[in-house]
Amino acid sequence: MEPELIIRLCIALLFGAIIGFEREYRSKAAGFRTITIITLGSTLFTIASFKLGAPNNPDRIASNIITGIGFIGAGVIFKDGLTISGLTTAATIWIAAALGMAIGIGEYVLATSALILAIIVLALFEKVQDWIDALHQIRVYKISLHLDYDKVKKEIDAQLDSLRITHKVKRSLRNADEVIFFYSLAGNQEQLNKFTEYLIRQRDVKSFDE
Repeated sequence: MEPELIIRLCIALLFGAIIGFEREYRSKAAGFRTITIITLGSTLFTIASFKLGAPNNPDRIASNIITGIGFIGAGVIFKDGLTISGLTTAATIWIAAALGMAIGIGEYVLATSALILAIIVLALFEKVQDWIDALHQIRVYKISLHLDYDKVKKEIDAQLDSLRITHKVKRSLRNADEVIFFYSLAGNQEQLNKFTEYLIRQRDVKSFDE
């Protein structure tokens, strides 16, 4: 085996471990070992693709890595009520595979640059995201009320107005013993947290989810 190919696999192992450490530190679904194996595997597939496809069609296996990674990424995306989680982890799996492919073709500078940028996004941009969220958020609230909801709904709307939260009922459902309203709310984090606290205190609100 060519020593250069061993070097590529070792670099893939290192780069995958760096990104995997960040994911493991944050206790994400795809952690240290998973990300490392994905990076290493995509490098190996890329090398194999060039070996099997050269000289006429060197990309025939590498072009399918993205498809395979899509299935793995879908496995870490979860929907819990109105909240979807795992999108960043799925995107991390995607960039880990891309790093492996770049290493597999010997583009070390490109792979190193992408690794640095990925770590910046994962580690530092979270603070930027928190700052943006503090300034403005859009949340969807699922609020369940009793059938005689008129008074309570007026109070909820009045509370939203007093907190200066932009609000709109996107849709409503009626069950046997309750009416469910789906509110789309826009405001800063402090305003929305105050509204959540308001709902917790209201005995006439059967339940809510955000």
